Amino acid sequence: MKKGRYVLILVLFFFVLIIATVTSFLFFEIGRPPSIGASSYLDIRLEGPLVEFAETNFLASLFAGGRPLSVHDVWNGLRMAAADDRIAGVLLRLGPLACDWAKCAEIREAVLDFRKSGKKAYAAIEEAPEFDKEYYLATSCDRIILHPLGWLGIPGIGGYVPFFKKAMDKLGIEAEFEHVEEFKTATNMFTESGFTEAHRKMTEAIAGDRFAEYVRTVAESRGKTEAEVRSLIDEAFFHGEGAVKAGLVDDLLYDDQIAALFQKDGKKCDRVTLGEYSLIDPASIGLGTGRRIALLYGLGPIHGGESLYQSMGADTIVRWIRAAREDRSIAAIVFRVDSPGGSAVASDSIWREVMLCRKVKPFVVSMSDVAGSGGYWISMAADKIVAQPQTLTGSIGVLAGKISLEKLLEKVGVTAETVRFGQRSTMFSPFKNLTPDERKLLKKEILWIYDRFLTKAAEGRKMSKEDVDKIGKGRVWTGAQAKAIRLVDEIGGLTKAVDVAKELAGIRRDENVRLVVWPKRTSFLGSLFGRRDVRLSAPLPREIVNALAWADRLNEDRIWAIMPFGMGLD
Repeated sequence: MKKGRYVLILVLFFFVLIIATVTSFLFFEIGRPPSIGASSYLDIRLEGPLVEFAETNFLASLFAGGRPLSVHDVWNGLRMAAADDRIAGVLLRLGPLACDWAKCAEIREAVLDFRKSGKKAYAAIEEAPEFDKEYYLATSCDRIILHPLGWLGIPGIGGYVPFFKKAMDKLGIEAEFEHVEEFKTATNMFTESGFTEAHRKMTEAIAGDRFAEYVRTVAESRGKTEAEVRSLIDEAFFHGEGAVKAGLVDDLLYDDQIAALFQKDGKKCDRVTLGEYSLIDPASIGLGTGRRIALLYGLGPIHGGESLYQSMGADTIVRWIRAAREDRSIAAIVFRVDSPGGSAVASDSIWREVMLCRKVKPFVVSMSDVAGSGGYWISMAADKIVAQPQTLTGSIGVLAGKISLEKLLEKVGVTAETVRFGQRSTMFSPFKNLTPDERKLLKKEILWIYDRFLTKAAEGRKMSKEDVDKIGKGRVWTGAQAKAIRLVDEIGGLTKAVDVAKELAGIRRDENVRLVVWPKRTSFLGSLFGRRDVRLSAPLPREIVNALAWADRLNEDRIWAIMPFGMGLD
């Protein structure tokens, strides 16, 4: 009887596998483009987690609850819609977005580019109690629409930066790290119980710069003075008519009234979603033709080996860059970076391939929310670096250390005997604390890595090592600040980076190019048996999840070039 039950379970498993394969082939691999009417509008819902690039990976989409919303899809959709005569306008349905400011700036810039086509873009908001970066995005549209019963909150930029040292002390867990130098604060959440002077100075400078950009942009877009915008932010919350009276929104409309705004030749337009529109071949509307430019995505923490879902493995990125370098049909490369850094060795492996590539063809880096520490290491050899004003970058510094459980183990009665052949063989063991001599040795090691970082940054940015050191020491800068100190070359987004790559490759700005994107589409079987992983998100605050993820990786690589996770400021 049991044997028959096992056979039945096995048959059911293979039946489900076959169904999944067929479904993947029909709906995921083929992806039949929709039929779009001659008079349509593009409906884009911007709400929830927003990633830089959503891999076309069956398992990743399955476990993530469907294909994630991505900047790339929105950017490409707006770019296509501007050239598509069938699309009369765009509606952005805005809800709270789980991303940082630079991603919103990227979409904002794409909307402004779309409007140059003469078509209208509207932003629709139902209710949003904390909506600063999303409202900043909304101001790129022709009109901002609020639900008649909705409310809008723009309380400004602020938040809390968590520190875990006191809790760790109670548990008997000790974080032992050496870093270069005072602004390298990635482990401060574990080693300090509050801000150091340098940590506070850096955090306030970043938030202040972002706030100034926010106020300036909103004032310019809504026809107000910066003083008026600051006053409205201090007032913070606005319902319906109050939001209209304050000049923050233009209309109070229900959904059916919004749809009626889109008309062509006196007729109501059909609605097409971004998901449907993403299946359209750009070549069918005159885009995606001409010379080829590679667009490579480097996302997430940097580590050795192959990339995982939303993380950057050096072997994978090196392979992509090398393939683009050796492909004679590719005129230039744009490397889109969204990474807080990670392993110094893995970062250096990618840097080496960038150096080899730029000797053969133009190499341009486009920075998203964050490209600091190791994220800057892999960028600094590029011909040109383009960043948004709110991008977090720089953080030229290094750290190393470990988590010691010696006191915790003593509390719970765990003992351990030592077997050691080699004076330093137990240096990174969690069973013991670092000795003063071991700390001195660790500091010497990371100072050597920091010197390599400075040397390579100076070479890439055509600066002296001394000048790089003055703006290094682990300090994080916004993109606007980084341009002023020569860490980046241009302010702008992905469109700007592509234009720079075209210029360096001798391609006219008005000439169409075909973007060859990495990572490539992954089939169901490829995602099942390939080298990719799926990591599920936990229903915890982002700062806590990031801290746990950071702690989980501390013992995997010894030398880190990594930024603070979760500045705590939205």
